[in-house]
Amino acid sequence: MHGLGNDFMMVDLISQRAHIHPATIRELADRKTGIGFDQLLTVTPPDDPETDFRYTIYNADGSEAEQCGNGARCFLRFVRDQGLTTKSFIRLQTRSGHITCQLEKDGNVTVNMSAPVLQPARVPFIADAPQILYDLELPNDQGRVSAAVVNVGNPHAVISVSDLQSAPVASLGPMLEQHTRFPDKVNVGFMQIMSRHHIRLRVYERGVGETQACGSGACAAVVAGRLQGLLDESVEVELPGGKLCVNWSGDDSPIMMTGPACRVYEGRLQI
Repeated sequence: MHGLGNDFMMVDLISQRAHIHPATIRELADRKTGIGFDQLLTVTPPDDPETDFRYTIYNADGSEAEQCGNGARCFLRFVRDQGLTTKSFIRLQTRSGHITCQLEKDGNVTVNMSAPVLQPARVPFIADAPQILYDLELPNDQGRVSAAVVNVGNPHAVISVSDLQSAPVASLGPMLEQHTRFPDKVNVGFMQIMSRHHIRLRVYERGVGETQACGSGACAAVVAGRLQGLLDESVEVELPGGKLCVNWSGDDSPIMMTGPACRVYEGRLQI
């Protein structure tokens, strides 16, 4: 399945049982010798009786992620297609907390991503106090960059650029992903503001690399732009793979993200 080109291998671990090791995930994620995907998502019974499913996300390098917005939209479509639920609204238990997904009448899916976390220690990010923008020193005397830092279920650094096409995603992305001020590493977004209700975005995802789309990255970018007074409450986020609609009214309000989820094919695999 994919959400705007951000592609996933979905595994139903309710009607079947399997233990998928990190090394196996890395092999399966390889686009030349495996299946190929950005993340592997598993469906398991929840520990919390107030939720419908447990939603677990594994990056292409085998590491576990806390959140994935595009994956959440695909998750809802998958569990409905598999006959695991008939609900149009579900509650999911994730590593970072609870989120909800709603199937809209037009086939798109809206995810309640909860309120953003800005306190550095909870991102986690090493800083003395919360700021709208942080000055980050690059290694080997390569200069400094200014970035917004926000957790939307997973950590993000968002950098504003004047020209997205020429943004140094391939070089600066991995450099910031492993920056020492991010103890758990970080996803890195490159945002070009087109107007108060339209941005363009590329994201270098932690443990994956640049992807065609990143739902949580879109949410983080809108929060960053809103905090700087540059964006309105409802924003169209244009990613290489397509467009998402993100709404955030500020403060402790939840971030609402709406976009498509597409099924590509299904198969059976012996591990």
